[in-house]
Amino acid sequence: MPLTDAIAIEPQTQNNAGRTRTILARRLADIVCLPSSRITPVERHMSGDLLVGILAQSPLDLRKRCARRVAPLVDVAPGLLRFLARDDIEVARIILEESDALSDFQLVEASRNATLDHRLIIARRRGLSELVCEALLAPGEPEVTALVLKNRSAKLSQDGLDRALELSRSHPIICEGLLKRSELRPSQGLTLFWWAAPKERALVLTRFAVGREIMQDAAGDIFSMMAEEDWQDPLVRKAMQFIERRQRNRAAIDKSPYSSLENAIDTALEIGLDATLAEEISYLSGIKPVTGAQILSDRSGEPLAVLCKSTGLKRDYLVKLWRALKRPVGNAQTPDPSMLGTIQCFDSLSSNKAQTVLRYWNWALSSELTAEFKDEIRAPGDMALSKDLSTPERTAALVYGQWGEG
Repeated sequence: MPLTDAIAIEPQTQNNAGRTRTILARRLADIVCLPSSRITPVERHMSGDLLVGILAQSPLDLRKRCARRVAPLVDVAPGLLRFLARDDIEVARIILEESDALSDFQLVEASRNATLDHRLIIARRRGLSELVCEALLAPGEPEVTALVLKNRSAKLSQDGLDRALELSRSHPIICEGLLKRSELRPSQGLTLFWWAAPKERALVLTRFAVGREIMQDAAGDIFSMMAEEDWQDPLVRKAMQFIERRQRNRAAIDKSPYSSLENAIDTALEIGLDATLAEEISYLSGIKPVTGAQILSDRSGEPLAVLCKSTGLKRDYLVKLWRALKRPVGNAQTPDPSMLGTIQCFDSLSSNKAQTVLRYWNWALSSELTAEFKDEIRAPGDMALSKDLSTPERTAALVYGQWGEG
């Protein structure tokens, strides 16, 4: 046969081959789609394996047609479903959005081994298990994390929430979604507070600023027992410091040259708030200087409102402390919005609820913050927060350390 004749019939041969492949794919798909009453699992799996081998070398359109055929089915060869779920996004979308046959294992595998687009689709599926959510959150992609948090039917583990919390520090858009999750613990919410926007901070305080009446009633007689033991048990001492009603430190007041918290604030307003006075205000308020520094240096005023309300200061002393910090006050006609927001926060809290928040912060931010640990969390390097960290260690690492800083 002349070469020209061979060239002339080559397209026809290719077309025939493509037609034959399409027909065989359809026949195998017919077999795979048979109900369980007409086909054994072994036959279904074998047919599925043959079909995958053909589809792997077939055009996109044929793979899409197969995906549309398979998506509504309950009984599908696992290998075929796995292949289609990890295929190009145009094919995989059909399976990931419509198929109820996908197992948790297959969703986890697709989450780990496919693309961002695949994970975005999976994140919208109803009824996501903790295992699937863990796989979706593992890469630390803010878009996927936000969708998982928004998915009300998704089940999140505490490790998954911790991953989202870490990510929220460098991607604040995640904060709102986190605060809407019922699984969020007080430790996570009160840590998130430090980088949340004012609106979200208000949500944190509304949700986690609670009274301690039940704990105080239950532990009322423990104070006298501990006094008899001279407060020797450090674990009980820390717990009782959280529970007790009195916030100001009487021992610090007796030793202070200012004799009261009010006098220390008056002095700060008169001469300026330096590091020494800030430490003194912290001790008088019953908190560690590191906690006081975090509150006084905060970019907004909500922590200041919590401090003043919990220590029984009047509103005018909140304004005095605000002014001592050189914060803007505006004028009588147009007060500064930040100051007004701080005052509103102060007015919205009861002393007992404010004390709960302040004491939690003091415990979480200072109880495990040794010099060695501070050096470790501030060391440069691409590290992840260890699951072995205690709650106060994790809080201190997120607030003071290099994790989460974009």
